[in-house]
Amino acid sequence: MKTFKSTIAFLTILTIISCKPEPTSLPYLGQTYLENGKEIHHKVGQFSHYNQDSVVMTNADFKNYIYVADFFFTSCPSICPRVAKEMLKIHDAIKGDTLVKLVSFSIDPKRDTPSKLKIYANNLGIDHHRWYFLTGDKDATLELANTYFVAALEDPDAPGGFDHSGKIVLIDKDGHVRSFSEGTDPETTPRLIEDIKKLSSQYSNVNKTAQ
Repeated sequence: MKTFKSTIAFLTILTIISCKPEPTSLPYLGQTYLENGKEIHHKVGQFSHYNQDSVVMTNADFKNYIYVADFFFTSCPSICPRVAKEMLKIHDAIKGDTLVKLVSFSIDPKRDTPSKLKIYANNLGIDHHRWYFLTGDKDATLELANTYFVAALEDPDAPGGFDHSGKIVLIDKDGHVRSFSEGTDPETTPRLIEDIKKLSSQYSNVNKTAQ
């Protein structure tokens, strides 16, 4: 509960940040501190989860990509279908950009086996090489969600047994949180799509300069 409350507090801060004028480059969200004169930005936690093809995936699999993440479960009777609809919009909007991936973490591994996630993904009609559905240890995943600033906890009184937010989060190649949208608010999706394109363009420009 303490972790859940701290996440809610930080989400309030993120909302305030999102209301500021648009910067020329995307901000680093979360705590930043100095170490030997160098800025150290918040990073998402480490994970090792099975995808819908029963293949283990870790942070290392995304080191050359930026990705958009959300936390859900297939039997969710409340916000998950709405968030999935917004993730689909993002999936379709960036289909031509090979630098961008999508990742959906299940917070209900007992029911969300890789085979069930495969069926769920097939029903959405997505590109399995672009969008990964991951399942792993429940407690580790709930803690992981906190590092993405997504509130998630098991609650027998909540619909489906879990209480969680519908944040969709943009992560850069180094594991930093750079932007987010409210998956339950379709009006915030276009802004996130623009942020994805902006971040992707920044990496592309860096690569061109290095060549």
